[in-house]
Parts: sequence; structure tokens; C-alpha cells
Amino acid sequence: MQLDLNLLAALDALLEEGSVAGAADRLHVTAPAMSRSLGRIRRTTGDQILVRTGRTMTPTPYAIAVREQVHDLLQQVRGVLAPSRELDLATLERTFTLRWHDALVALGGPTLLAAAREQAPGVRLCFIAESSVDTPELRRGEVDLAANADGSTAPEIRADRVAETRQTLVVRRGHPFTRLKAVTAARYAAAEHITVSRRGRLGNILDDALARLDLTRRVVATAPTERAAFEFVRGSDLVVTAPESTARPGAADLGLVLLPLPLDLPPAPVYLSWHQRYDTDPAHIWLRDLARTALTGAMNGQDPTAL
Repeated sequence: MQLDLNLLAALDALLEEGSVAGAADRLHVTAPAMSRSLGRIRRTTGDQILVRTGRTMTPTPYAIAVREQVHDLLQQVRGVLAPSRELDLATLERTFTLRWHDALVALGGPTLLAAAREQAPGVRLCFIAESSVDTPELRRGEVDLAANADGSTAPEIRADRVAETRQTLVVRRGHPFTRLKAVTAARYAAAEHITVSRRGRLGNILDDALARLDLTRRVVATAPTERAAFEFVRGSDLVVTAPESTARPGAADLGLVLLPLPLDLPPAPVYLSWHQRYDTDPAHIWLRDLARTALTGAMNGQDPTAL
């Protein structure tokens, strides 16, 4: 059998994108050319690989079974044909795109940038805002590194839990809660709340915890960022619940007060996420290590100058 390694790259793209058009965009070829490659793959393997289901394409059981093997084989081929060279930070010129939660950008971004510029002056960091919907930028290679509370379950996405923090109440100075010895779950539920949600969701795990106590709360508004929510809280008796580590700097700037949350909730996690294609990329490994150190130190309240 005469093998064409181009078919291996085409198969990897088809299995990751789940569509002919997406695979064509990824490999910078035309859709008809990718369709011809899919036809050759089908003839070679004797399997349909992708079958149409309504408006989408669904991988066959065979395609699902070989997806990881195909990707690993392609990585091995690339490693043989284009071996990685030793990373020279002094001459490295690269732009990394980072999609981080806005509070994490404010908390750990400056430390990361300072460390990156000191070690690799030619590196640039582009922090972009999170979308209001789930987006495939990591999978498409448009984002190098994500940081948020979501640990992806997609097999091709790596998620490293780098820190965690407990939830806290944030209220204005002089709020009725500040005059209480302790805020009970019932008093917490009876207050008017604003939630932080880039998707505009009124409910979250707090409502599930209250429901287990036969309590409900009234959410009167949502805000897309913590800082925006704090502005609402500063001039009213609204209550917002947020991760303590990210809330503390902004609350201090606005003269707000942090109070213990009267609910038993697990700590809020922080994950660094990236596509598996970067697992062995020396520059990406270097960036991940710096980001991990910056976020872990910031979440633990360390002095950035000591990192």
C-alpha cells in the first residue's frame, strides 16, 4: 500500500473539526480538496469516518476509536520531520493569546507580563475577553491558554487546576449585614442579590445550596464582570457573592466589605486550559509555568515582587 502522510493530517483535522469545511479552514485548503481527501481516506480505511446527521457530521465508531492514535501519530511524524530546537528565551519572538476571566487578568496578568518580559523581551501577550457563549478557540488554535473556573471535559483539552478560593459576600460599607454578628442562611436568602455572569444567568450553584435548605433568593440583576457588580453593590443594599481572592482587590478599591458566606460550598477552582497540540511545545510549556506561578501566587495573596 502506498501511504500518503497528507491523509494523516487531513484525517486528524477532520476528526478534530467534525466537518469538511472546518478541516479545510484549519489546513488552509479548499473545501472540495478536503472532500477529495475524505473520499481517499474512506477508500483506504473502508470506513465512512464522518456521516451526516441532520445539519452536522457525526464520527463513526471507528473514527472515535482511532482519533487519539491518529493525533499521536501525526505529532510523532512532525517531531521526526521538524524536531524542536532548544528554547532561547532571549531571542524568542512570539505572540500568545490568552482568554482569561476578567478578574484573573486583573489579579495575575500584571505578574505574568512582568515575568515574561523580563525573561523573553520579544514575547507579547494578548489578553482577550471571555465570550458570552462557549467558543472553540482553544481547539482551533486561536487561543493559546485559558484561565477560568471551568475544567473542560473535552479529550483534546488539557485542564490544570492551579488554585482555589472560597466564596465570600461583598456588600457596601454600612450595609445591614455589617451590623450583624453573623449572617445566617435565611437572612442571606432574604436579601436582594446581583450575580456575576457573562452569559446573563440569574441562577448558579448558590441557589442549589439554598434549595437544600428550603430557601430561595431573589436575584434582581446580573453583571458581566465582578467589577461591574461591585459598582451596583457600592450604591445599594444589593449583595454579590464572589471568589474571595479575586474579589478582595476590587472590593478594597471601592471601600466594600467582605463577609463569610453562610453556606457550605466547595472552594471555587481556577483552571489553566490548553489544547493538547501544545503539550510538548517548549515555548508554551514556559508560558504555562509562568502563568501557573502568577495565578497560584496571586490567589494565595503573595507579593508579586517575590514571585
